[in-house]
Amino acid sequence: MTEQKQEYLADKEFVDEKFDIERSSVVLEEEENSPIPEVAAMVSNKDDPSLPVQTFRYWLMAVIFSLGLSFFNQFFWFRTRPMSISPLVIQLLSYPFGRFLARVLPAGRLNPGPFNIKEHVLVSITANCAAGVAYAVDITVIQKVWYRQDFGFLANFLLINCTQMLGFGMAGVLRRYLVYPAAMIWPATLVQVALMNTLHKEEDLQPGQWSRFKFFCVAAAGMYLYSWIPGFIFPVLASIAWVCWIDPKNLVLSQVGGAGGLGVGAISLDWNTIVGFLGSPLIIPWWAQVNIGIGFFLIAWVMVPIAYYTNLWDAQRFPILTPALFKVDGTPYNTTMILNDKALMDEEKYKEYGPLRISTFFALTYGIGFAGLSSMVTHTWLYHRHKLVAQWKQSREHSEDIHHKLMQSYPEVPDWWYGALFVFMSVVAVITCEVWEYELPWWGVLLAIAMAAFFSLPVGLIQAVTNQQPGLNIITEYVIGYMLPGYAIANVTFKTLGYISMAQGLMFTADLKLGHYMKIPPRAMFWAQLLGTFIAGLTNLITANWLLGSQPGICTKASKDFQCPSANTFYSASVIWGVIAPEKMFGTTSIYNTVNYFFVLGFVLPIPFYYLKKAFPNSALEFIHVPVLLAATGMMPPAQAYHYTNWLAVGFIFQFFARRYHPDWHLRFTYILSAAFDSGTAFMVLTAFFAFTMTETQMPFWWGNPDPDKEGMCPLEYATQIKPGSP
Repeated sequence: MTEQKQEYLADKEFVDEKFDIERSSVVLEEEENSPIPEVAAMVSNKDDPSLPVQTFRYWLMAVIFSLGLSFFNQFFWFRTRPMSISPLVIQLLSYPFGRFLARVLPAGRLNPGPFNIKEHVLVSITANCAAGVAYAVDITVIQKVWYRQDFGFLANFLLINCTQMLGFGMAGVLRRYLVYPAAMIWPATLVQVALMNTLHKEEDLQPGQWSRFKFFCVAAAGMYLYSWIPGFIFPVLASIAWVCWIDPKNLVLSQVGGAGGLGVGAISLDWNTIVGFLGSPLIIPWWAQVNIGIGFFLIAWVMVPIAYYTNLWDAQRFPILTPALFKVDGTPYNTTMILNDKALMDEEKYKEYGPLRISTFFALTYGIGFAGLSSMVTHTWLYHRHKLVAQWKQSREHSEDIHHKLMQSYPEVPDWWYGALFVFMSVVAVITCEVWEYELPWWGVLLAIAMAAFFSLPVGLIQAVTNQQPGLNIITEYVIGYMLPGYAIANVTFKTLGYISMAQGLMFTADLKLGHYMKIPPRAMFWAQLLGTFIAGLTNLITANWLLGSQPGICTKASKDFQCPSANTFYSASVIWGVIAPEKMFGTTSIYNTVNYFFVLGFVLPIPFYYLKKAFPNSALEFIHVPVLLAATGMMPPAQAYHYTNWLAVGFIFQFFARRYHPDWHLRFTYILSAAFDSGTAFMVLTAFFAFTMTETQMPFWWGNPDPDKEGMCPLEYATQIKPGSP
């Protein structure tokens, strides 16, 4: 599709229709619709303001599903093979449950009539806010596991809530520019709109044809039963590293073909493993998967092996793919040896113990992250500057499309509600960091919040059109690392306040757009989002504390099922950017100094592709998206190479083959199949945990379920070319 076809007339003049909002009725011309074709095709231009929204059914389902979703996702976050249950699952499950309640509850206040689409949307939005794992939980985990600190439940709870809810206040300002204007389409929300309309539209089934809900139930049950094989009985099926098995004693073959190495040829038959880090490949467009595949190939299978086998930055002293920390001689780096009793770096101890080293792969991922951030700036300027300027004008001049007019039927949320919440949470953040020893001064808290607020609108403008969100995680830890070197907990706290506040604000804004499309009363949206966020923060923390207290060796190699790959990466980042700090790690005296030049590389790289596309229109170059290419390995670490290859293989089957050759089946069932597989796998993992892990019952060891304390089937996948400890 050409750029001209993708562009719409953002500066198109709107015809103002007379409308009357008295008694919630709106008088419109019959043909009036959104000026955006995609929105006009999917979003209804009619509304019924009389539909009940905040019913007893809503409150019951919102609380139940938010508790379940936040518990499940926090639980799976700790797993050695993590996974995440999509809010899409809740969107599907809440529909039959809502209809069931409408059938069995007594008529009246508890049951005001048939379960309607607005109740359903509000349940889904509450679940959306509860789906993500609170980023601040990472701080609690690394404090307890690695830094031997525990500030207590209250401190952790306050930090989680202020970092999760600060963005809510920002969303109140952003709604004028990112929600009301027709030009701000938020592509991801249209998928949810389409599914909602599909569920609430009566299916015209042919004889013998399955309904979507029946398909979901059968697929979920099938995946539940199947998941016992790779998840408990035959775990080797989760990573069949057959290349390594050819000669397990061959070091290069193990590094290239091992699941812990480059993963060439490694096959996974476990849905949990495939979706654990990258999400479901069934719902990602094929063009995006191709970009991710190209980026992965160039970075993981070209750059990394060249750097490793040419011994760049002493690469061969470390495993080929690892986020672990090392001394110069390749032995593990014991961070406690350079910290004082307050978990701050002691300069004298550091000089005595020696500098930190990381794998060449890990250093390159930071460089790629630098390049991805700067490439987003150039890409946005080259491809979207005219559109963004037009949309900015439109957000002030021509915001009242049909959907905005219909929303006039409902009282808007006063600005002071959002403002009061923003100020209150800012104060809570300052007090929390001052009262407890987070070592982040008040000015650091305010600077982090200011960075989040400053970037929220420009990043939101990009995401609302392109569905891409540049992350602030690297730039925030880079900034505070120079300002407060040696302070690990202050670094990760600043990063969480700066990065997650913006990300949460844009998540809230996207949900506001969904409510805008579906004509949900804004004040109902406000309380629904607050409810989901509060439940998630509380449930995340309780679940984390329970697992940290009940699972011996959690987040370390001593635990088979709970090695917390994300927490390990978060800890490594706290040491690199906080304890050691960027001046020592990437400064002029560091061997990794050249990583800084990736900022320049990323800034320049989109330019030639832009002009090549102009020179060769309608070619394959149209689908090259440099920021997506550079962000391809953004989940490595903690993700491993074979996660990507298997994810892409499944994506090819459904997003290319099924979409092209079986389009009717694809449109009807692919999203539902994804939700069913997630649900079946999740319930199997929980059943196995409570039935076997909690009772300390193990599957007998055999070659398909090897003993982790003995030599594995690919014993050298984490080995090094140069023996650790050698000069």
